[in-house]
Amino acid sequence: MALKTRTPTRRIATPELLAMVAGRFRALSEPARLAILHALEHGPLTVTELVKKTGLGQGNLSKHLQQLHAAGFLSRTRKGLFVYYALADEDVLALCEIMCGRLEVDITSAHAKVTNR
Repeated sequence: MALKTRTPTRRIATPELLAMVAGRFRALSEPARLAILHALEHGPLTVTELVKKTGLGQGNLSKHLQQLHAAGFLSRTRKGLFVYYALADEDVLALCEIMCGRLEVDITSAHAKVTNR
């Protein structure tokens, strides 16, 4: 996945803005929710399809879908009897990619320290 490069925008870190950012990060702090986001990487899916892709039970999945939707990470569209969930904005996957890249650097560094002892 190619990352978009953006010119950094300087924002005033008001307490309200920081609280909103923290809320978004809390929504991403659960591995099951990250799995749901990655399952939706290639397009919208129904709850049944997400159950198959993630291995989560339907009740547990529904709870996580509600939290991701409330946080603004997912959109919902009803088509007949089915509700399709989709990423509201693919930037969340870019954020995950940034963190994965950072973790790879940290793991490589830790591994190098262990093997050089």
